[in-house]
This record gives sequence, structure tokens and C-alpha cells, in this order.
Amino acid sequence: MLVGAVAFVVVLLCIALVIAPRVLRARRPTLQPVASWTRAAGEEFAALSEAARCDLIFAVAALEEEGSQQLLVRALDDPSEAVALAAARGLARNGRTVTLERYLAARPGERARRIARTLELLDVGVSVTASC
Repeated sequence: MLVGAVAFVVVLLCIALVIAPRVLRARRPTLQPVASWTRAAGEEFAALSEAARCDLIFAVAALEEEGSQQLLVRALDDPSEAVALAAARGLARNGRTVTLERYLAARPGERARRIARTLELLDVGVSVTASC
């Protein structure tokens, strides 16, 4: 009786180990731009043009402090792909490639692929093309 119960538990665990990764992979959200991220940076930032947001992101990336890095991560959600790419480049150049790779891998889709391919062309050391 005890052997049967242990065997049943082992079978259930094996099934869970096979199915869980597939379910988790299927539930990953695609990379969608979020216009509201700029509110966290302040009202002035939200009102800036795309070019001005890019300039600000490049300036913030040069600071290399933790608060700046968090702003760069939030800027990955900018509706402008140019701003998101500027943020991704800043993170990669500051050695935050793991953060960037996790972010892009967690949001598969065409936008993530384009950002990853562009970073690859810029040769900033990000290798997420296969997982996007």
C-alpha cells in the first residue's frame, strides 16, 4: 500500500515537471509598449517629445547609479521603440545585460526581437535573439 502511494506521488511529480514549463512558457506576456511609464519619471518627462525622451535616456544612462538604472528599465516600456532601444542600449553599456536579457525574454514578440537584433548589430553584448 505504501509503495503504491509513493509510486503515485512520483508519477504526479513527473507529470508536473513535464507540464509546468510548457504552461509557464505559454503564459509569458508579449512585449507591449506602455505609455504610462513616464508618469513615474514625472509629468515633465511624460510631456517630452520622442527625441527629447531619447536624449534624456542617453543622459540618464551616463549616470550609472541605481535610480538611473531603474528609470532605464521602466523606459523599456516606452511606446516609442527608439526610446526603448536607447534604454536597452544604456542598460547593456552599463553592464546590466542580465537585467535586459531577462526583460526581453519575459516579453517575447516582434518588438523584443527587433530590439535584440538592433543591440546585436550595435555589438553591446546582449544575446537574447533566440529566446525572444
